[in-house]
Amino acid sequence: MKHRIHALHGLLLTGAALACALPCVAAPSPYAARVSIVRDEVGIAHVHGRSDADAVFGMIYAQAEDDFPRIERNYLTALGRLAEVEGESALWLDLRQRLFVDPTRLPAEYRRSPAWLRRLMDAWAAGLNQYLADHPAVRPARITRFEPWMALAFSEGSIGGDIERGVDPTALAAFYGTPDALRSSPAMLADAGRLVEPKGSNGIAIGPSRSASGHALLWINPHTSFFFRSEQQVSSDEGLSVYGAATWGQFFVYQGFNRRLGWMHTSSGVDNIDEFSVEVRGRGDAARWRDGTVWRPFARNTVRLLVRAADGGLRERVFTTLATRHGPIIRSEGGRWVAVAMLNAPRPALEQSWLRTKATTLADYLRVADRKANSSNNTILAADDGTIAYLHPQFVPIRDDRFDYTRPVDGSDPATAWRGLHRLADLPQVVRPHSGWVMNVNDAPWTASGADSPRAADYPRYMDQFGENPRGVHATALLSGDRRFTPAMLRDAAFDPFLPLFDQQIPLLARGFAALPPGDPRREELRQAMALLTAWDRRWGLESVATTVAVYWGEALWRREGPKAQAAGRRLFAWLADTTSDADRIAALADGWQRLNADFGGPIAWGRVNRFQRLDGAIASRFDDRAPSVPVPFTSGNFGSLASFGVERQAGQRCFYGTSGNSFVAMVEFTPQGPRAWSVSAGGQSGDPASAHFDDQAVRYAAGALRPIPLGPVAGRAYHPGEPRPAAPARAPAPPGAPCG
Repeated sequence: MKHRIHALHGLLLTGAALACALPCVAAPSPYAARVSIVRDEVGIAHVHGRSDADAVFGMIYAQAEDDFPRIERNYLTALGRLAEVEGESALWLDLRQRLFVDPTRLPAEYRRSPAWLRRLMDAWAAGLNQYLADHPAVRPARITRFEPWMALAFSEGSIGGDIERGVDPTALAAFYGTPDALRSSPAMLADAGRLVEPKGSNGIAIGPSRSASGHALLWINPHTSFFFRSEQQVSSDEGLSVYGAATWGQFFVYQGFNRRLGWMHTSSGVDNIDEFSVEVRGRGDAARWRDGTVWRPFARNTVRLLVRAADGGLRERVFTTLATRHGPIIRSEGGRWVAVAMLNAPRPALEQSWLRTKATTLADYLRVADRKANSSNNTILAADDGTIAYLHPQFVPIRDDRFDYTRPVDGSDPATAWRGLHRLADLPQVVRPHSGWVMNVNDAPWTASGADSPRAADYPRYMDQFGENPRGVHATALLSGDRRFTPAMLRDAAFDPFLPLFDQQIPLLARGFAALPPGDPRREELRQAMALLTAWDRRWGLESVATTVAVYWGEALWRREGPKAQAAGRRLFAWLADTTSDADRIAALADGWQRLNADFGGPIAWGRVNRFQRLDGAIASRFDDRAPSVPVPFTSGNFGSLASFGVERQAGQRCFYGTSGNSFVAMVEFTPQGPRAWSVSAGGQSGDPASAHFDDQAVRYAAGALRPIPLGPVAGRAYHPGEPRPAAPARAPAPPGAPCG
């Protein structure tokens, strides 16, 4: 179905453009005098306020000091206003967002919020506006004034939210656009044939029975896009005292710890997004959809978007979007229209995200979680009373398990509809296990704690769609047994270099190579590659040539086998284990070996190929083989490396440059005297290339060398927002390292 798109010349400040169009001037904020900020030796902001609201003001002000462009970008995306800056290429991303987030309705949601939450949102907006008033040289791309209700548009801090995962903008353009719409639609990446780093995480908790000190340990290891979060400590006289990573622009720590409890979120395989295919009759305003025996009208909503034109002006686009009781219509398929259902509860999500930072026991945490506004994240939890736990996402709709919700179900059949939400007690969980450990690495909960794990047979099949992965195999092997972990041992386990996928696949490859006919030219062509792989200990390392050969082969396996597994509806890791043929493995090795020789002229040490580089503060990183970079030993998590390094190969550059994977990494030990903690972040805290803290953690990051976190008094001069920030040392020369290649 096509809907008309109207163009309006000039600027219309309606709906999407509620922020002021001219530079806004704010009076000095009363919050500032009640907030102090101290920067530690790597530029991390330690913020203290008299009240929680004061602390929020200082927290977001400090974030803006470090990287305002990333804050603004996140809110342009969340509010469906990215096309105001990026033009037609972002139009369908904005429409996708507006199917769920309506800026014309959020102010009313703000007014309905409890007073304590309104105070935090007020302080959040005041902090950003004060920053802009104090820094007139900063030129926002579009948002020149932040309103308190805007915080509700971005209330869940995970990487790639449900909306991004659940709606393909290309299909949206085909349904709601004109014939030329597809040309400007950014299609979802076809990941099946491309080695894409999982946007997930590792979380591990060690209980007192497996801890050398008898104190609980927590490993916090999100795998996100680099520079996605800000590391901060935030405290107040009202009892707030939290350290961790906050997604740029949000006023809560998303992954971290307070004095008594810590939490790590990992992307879950739970089914939290479903598609409902409905039967339709009629056209235009007369269109109806069948709901059992009743033909119902579609719910209609007018969406107005502003799009930057080539001349710099803004043009309005007006859409009429449709919805059933399941959710908005996102595409047509087989003569039917498809609606999508997912969590859309901004206020409970924001409440839950904030309140869990103040939880001090598992019971506190679960009381907060009962808002059921976390749809996509498992939680690994540890507390100072020795409690460790694996918790499933709390937003899990009840469904009829007869239907396969991994594909669109018949939304015209009332039996497929969601039937409320599961109780927390009915979800998979592990609490204080006899094994002494819990973990999740984006695998199924059925392996969360060895023999103490939940059993898949006890739950509906929609509780997990991920199954096992090589990181899960690796983590289980490291945690099983009776070793008693020190913090150093836990850190070493999290950076263990073993690669289980290759350990599984190389014997099968060798079998296929041995079976090649005597006259097959590949015997000679691949002889050196096979010798390197079969003699290899399956462990990554900077000097390992075999690691390079294996990664090139692994990439080729993904290109060849990924589409086959997807077409068969199979998980790729299981497909590689039991369906990929020896001939396919040999063919993939030939592909990878040929590409390696074309890139570097022959096998080469992994550290000369795999690099960390940060050249500027742009959202989309660019790379240059001629510029300094840091060698990184770990690999993609797809191969089973717990320390994950997802790379991007840019045209014209030979080396692999990291863009995602290990980002903020932290370890916590909960002692009677308070937590001891260590961390490292990819690159540095600041997005300003002139700052000493732009890339001052790069070498430490590549080595997995976590630094102690100062949780007591922090050395350095305190300042109030609006005062001159203490001068940081000049940026050091480019970090050392062998040249790329």
